[in-house]
Amino acid sequence: MAAVAGKAGPAGHLPGSVRTWRPGWALDLLGTLSPHQRGPHDPAFRVERDGSVWRASFTPEGPGTLRLRRAGDVVDAAAWGPGAEWLLDGVPELLGAADVPEEFEARDEVVREQVRRRPGLRLGRSRRVFEALVPAVMEQKVLAQEAWRGWGYLLRKFGEPAPGAPHMRVPPPPQVWVRIPSWEWHRSGLEAVRARTIIGAARVAKRLEEDAGEARLRSLPGIGVWTAAEIRQRAVGDPDAVSVGDYNLPGMVGWALVGRKVDDAGMLELLEPYAGHRYRVTRLLESSGRRPPRRGPRLPVRDYRAF
Repeated sequence: MAAVAGKAGPAGHLPGSVRTWRPGWALDLLGTLSPHQRGPHDPAFRVERDGSVWRASFTPEGPGTLRLRRAGDVVDAAAWGPGAEWLLDGVPELLGAADVPEEFEARDEVVREQVRRRPGLRLGRSRRVFEALVPAVMEQKVLAQEAWRGWGYLLRKFGEPAPGAPHMRVPPPPQVWVRIPSWEWHRSGLEAVRARTIIGAARVAKRLEEDAGEARLRSLPGIGVWTAAEIRQRAVGDPDAVSVGDYNLPGMVGWALVGRKVDDAGMLELLEPYAGHRYRVTRLLESSGRRPPRRGPRLPVRDYRAF
């Protein structure tokens, strides 16, 4: 990545460093980064009207904020805070430079259609395993809105202000998650089971960053196949990590590929020809908009804070 002169962020502060990167393909910036956003009000993720994307992260060098913006066939990257250089070094991987969609063969017309429509959709990697783990655990067996509410509450309460980005927060480091008192977990809407899972993972976070393999992740209490897949999709860009156990995913995959809802076993059977790229297929199918019709009322958003 080439370094260029910096421009002030919304706080009026010049970034610690600014670089440009030419991806070599028609990058879908927001589509590639969207899995890292936890709801429309995520304190650690923001999308501006000009299409620029902001992410806050607690890096191995400390807190940092990254801004990415497309300028023709170039990506302008700016970063603030002690973690600025680490974030800038990781821009190519975050945007899918290590992904190899060229090895993927679409075998169904709906998949081929989405490959044509979304040529710039890449699977990137954040390189932050614990930061992917926390919201994944929060999303276990609950509606997304419920998990996003808890994520936002805890980041605003315990995350520090994001360098150079007003109104954004940096996800706390593992040692802070360990110290969150029980009543704050309750106020966030998380029950004790998910809180214990996050605290337990925080205590071994260093080892997780060194080895984010599925076996290591699933060795932790409270981390199953679904959670491990959600972590690996974001932290290491695993193109084959299928979210088995997801409430909506099997029905969506079945409806898109064969016109009927299926269960987890049926989904895995349909995805078997895509072994090695099964997560890529689910991402493409999600972007197709093909979903089974809703029957019955929506599930209510629970609120453990009232219990």
